[in-house]
Amino acid sequence: MQTVNLAHLPNVSRLTLGGGGLGRLWGETTLDEAVATIHAAVDAGITLIDTAPSYRDCEQVIGEAFQGALPAHVRITTKCQLGEPPQRESGPGEVAERMEASLDASLAAMRIPRADLFFLHSNIRPDDYAFARFDERRTTFATPWSLYVNEVVPAMEDLKRRGRIGGWGITGVGVPGTILDSLAHDPKPDAVQAVANLMDSAGGMRSFAEPTRPREIIAAARARGVGVLGIRAVQAGALTAAVDRALKESHPEAADWRRAAPFRALCAELGVDPALLAHRYALSMEGVDTVILGVKNRGELAQCVQAEAMGPLPSDLRGRIDALGLAEA
Repeated sequence: MQTVNLAHLPNVSRLTLGGGGLGRLWGETTLDEAVATIHAAVDAGITLIDTAPSYRDCEQVIGEAFQGALPAHVRITTKCQLGEPPQRESGPGEVAERMEASLDASLAAMRIPRADLFFLHSNIRPDDYAFARFDERRTTFATPWSLYVNEVVPAMEDLKRRGRIGGWGITGVGVPGTILDSLAHDPKPDAVQAVANLMDSAGGMRSFAEPTRPREIIAAARARGVGVLGIRAVQAGALTAAVDRALKESHPEAADWRRAAPFRALCAELGVDPALLAHRYALSMEGVDTVILGVKNRGELAQCVQAEAMGPLPSDLRGRIDALGLAEA
């Protein structure tokens, strides 16, 4: 499998094994199958595994898979869903304490001493901002800009200085203008997780009304030397032949699946599975260093490994996909 330099990390595989599938966010699997999928991924050349406490029990699955003996060439990421803590009584430092406590719990679950990358999983938003969806819950999933600058960034830099983490990053699905501000700010993150799919859609992760601007975010990260991990290559199932979990008709992923009908028609014409072509498209996007997979079993993993081995999409096929007009305005 091809490798790249991801910020400070050398020899990172073009595919990253994501924890969402292992943790059963994208349909059911078993512990034995999840563990077998991890070992198959490493055998296939995958060198980065992306986890988070919110991915149900994926971190415990990592711990079970390696029994505390992580292969030397395999790197691990985890995340902290900080949100906006309530008015603090203990004064400055509580954000740092919350972040380190989250890191400690993740490392204990995975039975490892440090994380190679530690991501702020929260949306980053302007201080005075109302979300179009779920604004009443914004303190649970969004971090204000002033809190990010004044407390999150210094806490991340301190964890890095002390060797608790190798580097830090942000999940780039917050308010787009603020994500771009984060990439321009110093100190800058080492990495960003950015939407990388042919629809430019964040689906159910999107709570704001503005255009998502993922390609602009990827370009800005590349210009600043920030590593890019592409997420949502198949848009949580919307770019597959069939969504394999129950969704309400009104769910953003269900709406995207209906909107992607022309893509499935093109795949039928070409005789190719939509998920394989969607992964090849994400891998072909300029500026994307590695694509995070949402696979939950060895069969899904094998198809993604095949997509990477096939190489970038030919320009004419990429043009046919783009001409479908599925990318969000």
